[in-house]
Amino acid sequence: MDKFYVILVGIMSMVLINNFVFTKFLGICPYLGVSGRIDTAFGMGMAVTFVATLSGTLTWLVDHYILMPNHLEITRYICYILIIAGAVQLVEMYVRRFFPALYDTFGVFLPLIATNCVILGVCLFINIWGIDNLLEAVVLSAGAGLGFALAICIMAGIREDLVLADVPEAFQGAPITLITAGILTLAFMGFAGMIK
Repeated sequence: MDKFYVILVGIMSMVLINNFVFTKFLGICPYLGVSGRIDTAFGMGMAVTFVATLSGTLTWLVDHYILMPNHLEITRYICYILIIAGAVQLVEMYVRRFFPALYDTFGVFLPLIATNCVILGVCLFINIWGIDNLLEAVVLSAGAGLGFALAICIMAGIREDLVLADVPEAFQGAPITLITAGILTLAFMGFAGMIK
């Protein structure tokens, strides 16, 4: 029961309180670029969650069992980028094979998951925060990915409704999207107690 509680608290912390999009402003490009429709946003969120979980777990394993024992910490960034690129290739091949319509909808944003700073941030923060066991690394990686998925799906839902709203001409398009993103960020800061 204790492990389940720790896992639940860890995931909820990464999704709501320490959401990488809203607290660290990572992953903003796909957050704004792919959040036009809820189905596309959900697909992108799940792809990022898978890649973040796989990359965070593998980088923790490589770091603790290969790099640190052999004093090769200087090669962390190169190893992390190779692991992330490999995970993105797996996702891209899977989506292209089984969901061709979704693959076409993603366009350039699917291969750009490799440069999504949420994923590299997960890999780096796991080591900066001093995570010393595999379960924590997996939970934090999955939580960061789910936090991104939540953020992009909320934004997509709002943007779908904004099409029907009477938005002044000067605020249509990017301005209202950025204003909405700012309001969402303020709302999520309330979860962390940053707003009293």
